[in-house]
Amino acid sequence: MSPEYAPASPRNPLPLLTSESDGAARNRLRRNRIVASTLLAGMGGIFVLTRLVPAPGFGTLLIQSGAEAGMVGGIADWFAVTALFRHPLGLPVPHTAIIPNNKDRIGRTIGHFIERNFLTRDVLLPKLRQMRVGARFAAWLAAPSTAPLIADSITAMLPYLIHSLRNPDFHDFVQRILSDQLRQADFAPMIARGFRLLTASDEANALFERISEVASDRLEKNRDQIEKLVAARSRWWIPKAIDRRIAAAIINGVTELFDGLSQPDSEISSRFREALASTIDDMLDSPEQREKINEGVRRLLAHPEAQAWVRSVWDELCQATLDDLAQPSSRLRRGLEKPISIVAEALATDTVMQRHIDEVMEHLADSVIAWRSEIGSFFAEVVRNWDTATLSDRLELVVGSDLQYIRMNGTIVGACAGCLIFTVAWLFS
Repeated sequence: MSPEYAPASPRNPLPLLTSESDGAARNRLRRNRIVASTLLAGMGGIFVLTRLVPAPGFGTLLIQSGAEAGMVGGIADWFAVTALFRHPLGLPVPHTAIIPNNKDRIGRTIGHFIERNFLTRDVLLPKLRQMRVGARFAAWLAAPSTAPLIADSITAMLPYLIHSLRNPDFHDFVQRILSDQLRQADFAPMIARGFRLLTASDEANALFERISEVASDRLEKNRDQIEKLVAARSRWWIPKAIDRRIAAAIINGVTELFDGLSQPDSEISSRFREALASTIDDMLDSPEQREKINEGVRRLLAHPEAQAWVRSVWDELCQATLDDLAQPSSRLRRGLEKPISIVAEALATDTVMQRHIDEVMEHLADSVIAWRSEIGSFFAEVVRNWDTATLSDRLELVVGSDLQYIRMNGTIVGACAGCLIFTVAWLFS
């Protein structure tokens, strides 16, 4: 069973074994060490006892030879296993403490190995095609629990994003960027195309009709005020009745103009559309007219009240979004789930789009392959930054218990070889 790891700490970049797996690994290593050492000590004890036997016969000498060879094999393998992680008996014997002394070279070797044997087109691309990432992604996205999960993740992130966007420093930054863009923007063509699109659609008739109704209603409600304005500007010798008739004529004429504008087939409407079309052409073709419109829009957008209005609208929108996200049944969360589900259902049956996803993954793999030298260097750098003593201790915990079987096998195989060699020598002596 492979050991489990805890996250690395800032003081030690090497991942730490968890307390449970650390204790189990140490117990296993200690147990196997005891068995290997006991087996070696047993061979030594057998060798000493057989040396004490007076006038030894074939059987005693056979056992003695096996024990002697077992001691040699056990000691040699103990030295080899120990030399991987430290100096045996603390003696600076050459070519010992192999892992601590060659940590940097091991890191470079690991980096080169990964770079040359994993990060290649021949390895990555066939594996990606075999995985069928597009189909798997579509199946995952179509699962009933996926859409709520994605919606919850997005809505959980949105409050932090909104608070960041409401930061005054961010507002100042955006205002500086927009100011530079506004000074270079050409608004006239956008406004002209908007007017052209509006006048070319049937919606313009409804708009003109509504404008006419509102204007006529306002004129009628302010009839007394208009009569007073006419009387105030009239001569003293003109009778009041004449002033009222003049005011009524003005109101009726303007009302008739608006009524004609609301009728698509009227002469007034046709002239208005022709005048509007001429204005649109001027916006698109006349540099002077375009500059006037652009300058007017820039002044409007740069006005403090306009900027304050935009900020207030933005703040209200942000606050409304935050209030909605704070509710258990957020409308925004529910609104996100629906389009995600629709996309998932479409993607689940769209093999062409799934192939596009596979192609995107292959392009990403190509991008990773292009950086394989840097990735290999990254692995080497990570290993080089590991603490040497901790690395040796960690590796010994992971593989040390299995290496003790080498000691056991070396002792047993050595003993068997010793018995075999002694038997062959006895037969041919």
